[in-house]
Amino acid sequence: MARIGIVGGSGLYALDGLQDVREEVVETPYGPTSDVLVRGRLGDAELVFVPRHGRKHKMLPSEVPYRANVWALKSLGCDWLISVSAVGSLREEIHPGDAVLVDQYLDRTRGTRASTFFGDGVVAHAPFGDPVCDTLRVYLRQACEDAGVTVHDRGTYVCMEGPAFSTRAESELYRSWGCSVIGMTAIPEAKLAREASMSYATLAFATDYDCWHTGHDAVTVDQVIAVLMANVEKSRQVLRHAVELVAAHPGPAPGHDAMRTALLTPVDAIEPEDHQRLGPILHAILAGR
Repeated sequence: MARIGIVGGSGLYALDGLQDVREEVVETPYGPTSDVLVRGRLGDAELVFVPRHGRKHKMLPSEVPYRANVWALKSLGCDWLISVSAVGSLREEIHPGDAVLVDQYLDRTRGTRASTFFGDGVVAHAPFGDPVCDTLRVYLRQACEDAGVTVHDRGTYVCMEGPAFSTRAESELYRSWGCSVIGMTAIPEAKLAREASMSYATLAFATDYDCWHTGHDAVTVDQVIAVLMANVEKSRQVLRHAVELVAAHPGPAPGHDAMRTALLTPVDAIEPEDHQRLGPILHAILAGR
């Protein structure tokens, strides 16, 4: 049975339609997760869900425990990870309410977010040229079409630090760079998912036009929330279809060996405490397979 991790973005604090639902607290080397993890079954797949900002939305983007969330999901056997995110549109054709299947990221965070499981005696350099699992992205595209959701296939997500929204100058700069959407949470989540050898993809829903669009008011929290509520039901519909497609995937998740050539520190030089810390992340490598 496929085991799929789902990170819920702003507005998506719970999943419906799950069977055999149970909550689980996972202790991680990186502290507590954003909230308790919810496990359940949907069709032929087991889902593990965590709301990125907590169920009461108490965490700023820079306060999200990204390492704890990804480590916990991986430790529970999730080899697939669908990240649901609210974003601002930087393109005329991407309307509020549309889904965007991101395939590239641009990191504009300020280095205050822990973005790797490595260091402290263990060195690895994860390949990140193609940061999204193309197989999962295609499944999400099909799921959007099946759910009747307008979808834009591919696009660059610029991840800003937040919590303030962009200035107009920033928004126009990112547009000139060819970016499609802007958000505050894809980095370091996508980097950590790659280090954990998870097949990762972002299902982004536009809530506004950021502040670049002269025909629309500058983005406000009230405006974002209004569109968010409509997007939540869309995301649930898409996820239901996507889970069916992932569950039918033949063989292991495509990202399962992403770190096969990334580890530079010899396995026999890794200390026992680091084996414990990195166990779920590098299980196959540390086990000599």
